[in-house]
Amino acid sequence: MTKIAPRAKPTPAELNILRLLWSIGPATAKQVHEAAQKERPEIAYAAVLRLLQVMHSKGHLSRDESEKAHVYTAIEEQDHLQTNLLKDLIQKAFSGSAKALVLAALKTHVSAKERAEIQRFLDDDETPAPTSASSKKSKGERS
Repeated sequence: MTKIAPRAKPTPAELNILRLLWSIGPATAKQVHEAAQKERPEIAYAAVLRLLQVMHSKGHLSRDESEKAHVYTAIEEQDHLQTNLLKDLIQKAFSGSAKALVLAALKTHVSAKERAEIQRFLDDDETPAPTSASSKKSKGERS
């Protein structure tokens, strides 16, 4: 099995570019610049191009150079990167407790509408969580 070398975590500016590429798909620097201008009209084309080049050199993007205008694509899928960043945040800021993260988010960053959506999700989740004893027992049975 080939092990992939870990990439540096993307900076906030790089995360914005990744978010754009995840939403629009593979794109030229011009297309990424146009999408970025919708949120930040002052952003220069040269800044977007440089950021794409840096992200390519860091391994965050692939670049198709077969045409005159290079096409950039996010290498890592959105869900995968977000999961890894979340795991890191939980470890660093919440001492490894996902519960602490969720409670902090619920207290400070969740609207009433979002709370209702979360409650519906929890109510729909009818799969009972295994208890420690049954979890250990089933692990022992597989060995």
